[in-house]
Amino acid sequence: MEEDKLKVRKIESGTVIDHIPAGRALTVLKILGISKGTDATVSLLMNVPSEKYGKKDIVKVESRRLDEKEMDQIALTAPRATINEVRNFEVEEKRSIELPDKVEGIVSCSTPSCITNSGEPVSPTFDVVERSPLKLRCRYCERITRGKEVLEQLRG
Repeated sequence: MEEDKLKVRKIESGTVIDHIPAGRALTVLKILGISKGTDATVSLLMNVPSEKYGKKDIVKVESRRLDEKEMDQIALTAPRATINEVRNFEVEEKRSIELPDKVEGIVSCSTPSCITNSGEPVSPTFDVVERSPLKLRCRYCERITRGKEVLEQLRG
């Protein structure tokens, strides 16, 4: 039935982030630094029906490419997301987000006495212990940070 189809126009050039878990698109916008004052054309779809996941969110950003750090941050909040790079209204490249084995400079260690919180020029670095559910281990103090804590930090 035609009425059931989403009516969001294609973008000419930019990035479409698909398969974001329902309710996490706003976190993705924050990661990308997109706020009310942006001049970028952004389409935000939330709680869209998905055969595979039940519901999902989608973010479309015109004239924008993601860098590796942004993709790593998105992987922490949306590990099943796909990144579609669009040129001339066509998907030029489609790739799945992959959480790296090491996460550096994205989340902070919550141990107050960790060297990363002492003012030293040391970037917080975590090893990914588990991907689902997410579990990170600080390389310096070995504190485990779980997915819920990571999401809270990314939401700010």
